[in-house]
Amino acid sequence: MLEKLFSKQQYINKKIANIKYKRYFFDMVDFNEQLIGIVGARGVGKTTFLLQYLDSLNISDEKKLYFSVDSILGYDISLFEIAEDFSNLGGKVLVIDEIHKYKNFEIELKEIYDFLDIQLIFSGSSAIILEHKKADLSRRAVLYRVKGLSFREFLELKLDKNFKKYELREIFDNHVAISKEITKEIKPLEQFREYLKFGYYPFYFETPNTYYLKLEETTNVVIESDLPIIYNIEPNNITKLKQLVAYICNSKPYELNITNLSKKIGINRKTLYLYIHYLTVGDIFIKVLPKTRGDSIFLKPSKLYLNNTNLSYAYCNTQDIGTLRESFLVNQVYKNYDIRYSKIGDFLIDNKYIIEIGGKNKSFQQIKNIPNSFVVADNIEIGFGAKIPLWLFGFLY
Repeated sequence: MLEKLFSKQQYINKKIANIKYKRYFFDMVDFNEQLIGIVGARGVGKTTFLLQYLDSLNISDEKKLYFSVDSILGYDISLFEIAEDFSNLGGKVLVIDEIHKYKNFEIELKEIYDFLDIQLIFSGSSAIILEHKKADLSRRAVLYRVKGLSFREFLELKLDKNFKKYELREIFDNHVAISKEITKEIKPLEQFREYLKFGYYPFYFETPNTYYLKLEETTNVVIESDLPIIYNIEPNNITKLKQLVAYICNSKPYELNITNLSKKIGINRKTLYLYIHYLTVGDIFIKVLPKTRGDSIFLKPSKLYLNNTNLSYAYCNTQDIGTLRESFLVNQVYKNYDIRYSKIGDFLIDNKYIIEIGGKNKSFQQIKNIPNSFVVADNIEIGFGAKIPLWLFGFLY
């Protein structure tokens, strides 16, 4: 089995040999840890990252091994057995992709961690990793939750330029100076609409002409295969998940009515909350919760969006510009910062900054005289005072 896996690894390495760009999380990961998990949606570049890491190691090829769980399904061999054989032959770094396809993976990862002297890096979807913490996997593994391309990364890939990323505080405090610096190099508004339509998943640069087809295929695998297997969803209820996605396409975020929606889809309220949760951890939805304590599955989200604006263009017949603006900002901010619904303005970020989103002529009327309040405006290159360009939040990672 090891011989077959090494042989397949050489073939895969050739396919990614010309990919030089490294995602933002390459510099985030502490590679000194023994057990590392890379968690994120399909198509965001996890496999490329794993292979790039192995390629960067200054050790012989026999001491590092990558394989996808797909490669061993159907064989009477366990993850631990492969890891043990690899370790006995002097192996040092083992990378396992698509870990969620292996039943009870968390038990075997624990055994590898406890009994073998190798570094193990694995990848999977956020749904699986976060929901399956059996055998104290969460205590042993360091998990990194990664996202698709930021607007900054999209610009770097498209224009072959390097741009600095900024902390949220820097953008609120120094947005005018930062915007002026960036606009010396580019005209961001020329690229921003393309990013909203096509820029979130790295495979856009590989197959731009069939991008939406590939995006739909990738998303359908999550809805039709990953989530049903993880959560034991009956096959005839998969259509309910798709109906839910279609409904969100045709609704504005503030129109979410749980009672009406459960009736339209034909499921009870509890099941609806569960399905919203599944699609959220599967990176199809993003929830914005009210400013309350806790993060219960059954806490009604104040606003519910598709995970990123590309999904809106792929799945929805029409796009509402207001929803796209909000969806972009929420997507660029969440996971790195806390973002909540605010009764004043649109959002409260990190329990400090109140923001109102709109077009370039958006006024301060709704947030007038409120400390730490800002207008985030579309269609402006450089802001002024407490008005910040929307595109600039794409430089947070």
